[in-house]
Amino acid sequence: MTEADVQPVFFNPLEPGYVEDPFPHLAEMRAADPVHHSLIERWILFRYDDVFQLLRDPTLSVSDENADWEGSERAALFAKVLDGEMPEPSTSILNVDPPDHTRLRKLVSKAFTPRTIEQLRPSIQAMVDEALDRMEADGGGDLVADLAFPLPFDVITEMLGMPESDSDKVRDWSEALVKTLDPIITEEELEAGVLADAKMLEHLNGVIEWKRENPGDDLLTAMIEAEEDGDRMSPRELRDQVQLLFVAGHETTVNLIGTGVYELLRHPDQYALLHADPSLASGAVDELLRYVAPVQFSRRIATTDITFGGKDIAAGSFVMACLASANRDPEKFGPSADQLDITRPDAGQLLSFGSGAHYCLGASLAKLEAELAIGTLVARFPEARVVDARWNGRINLRGLDRLQLEL
Repeated sequence: MTEADVQPVFFNPLEPGYVEDPFPHLAEMRAADPVHHSLIERWILFRYDDVFQLLRDPTLSVSDENADWEGSERAALFAKVLDGEMPEPSTSILNVDPPDHTRLRKLVSKAFTPRTIEQLRPSIQAMVDEALDRMEADGGGDLVADLAFPLPFDVITEMLGMPESDSDKVRDWSEALVKTLDPIITEEELEAGVLADAKMLEHLNGVIEWKRENPGDDLLTAMIEAEEDGDRMSPRELRDQVQLLFVAGHETTVNLIGTGVYELLRHPDQYALLHADPSLASGAVDELLRYVAPVQFSRRIATTDITFGGKDIAAGSFVMACLASANRDPEKFGPSADQLDITRPDAGQLLSFGSGAHYCLGASLAKLEAELAIGTLVARFPEARVVDARWNGRINLRGLDRLQLEL
């Protein structure tokens, strides 16, 4: 076989069936071109070791200000939608580098210690029980609408001490916003995201002003009053952290619960195993995080020329870490990497929450919510079955829009 006979492999998340099951294509990329310069103006890493190294490299940036946008189709699309402007960079901890990242994370992290999160267990369990009681009375229901979506929304609303709001509107804004995180978006999707961002920020500004006038024993009051070495968050920084908690943290937990239950029901031996031994719930959540990867990609920006797999990546380049592929890498997780095994001993080495300085601040909360939601459902309903499932169509924050169950 000559070199001319070898067909090039390109990462193509738009190929039919990708959203429903991206893993065969990711395995193909991992084997054929694990350090891939894609057609969407991104470098993409598919191997566990490369992804782990990228995420933990302190010299890399998460700030768009360090990216080389010249000639970028994505920049041109943003400029077209925003009348020649690029979007104002977010100041959320997901999008800033040290020292600002260190300062902001320190101000927020006190509310997300494992001990603090564990104290929420009784109230989260009560929310789960109430939702499942309603579903049981109806003989079933849409797990996403009835449990997976309202649970993290209600938990973060209670933690923040926010007034009641229209959850449907917040959900619509959130869905439009996270779609802009996909590596490929249309002009219409970007326009919807820009409008949703404006609506969400208007809503959050109002909530923060209300909280300043109505302080309480809650996270939002603590964030308003938070001070470290004489430093406080600016109004914009505060708003961006709250938006991050509502959007990125919420959407990922919805995907974990919905897709996690779906995969357990597609693997009845694992569902039966968890039903027989509820103590496996915590480990099962780790394995589901590894297996479904609620966040499929994380990105960094090279601040200097770097090399991966013998390929040179120029400063200013976007480098995408494919968490979903890394989590299924047989070089890390062995020949059973593509199998769901809730007793897998090394499932905790998953990369779904990232790694390094930007490791997900809400990991403990997401895992607790999923452990209680999934564990309780499996314990109560051994005969549950899927009636209908519909994917949300997103490439990055992949999950189900609908999971109709019969209980």
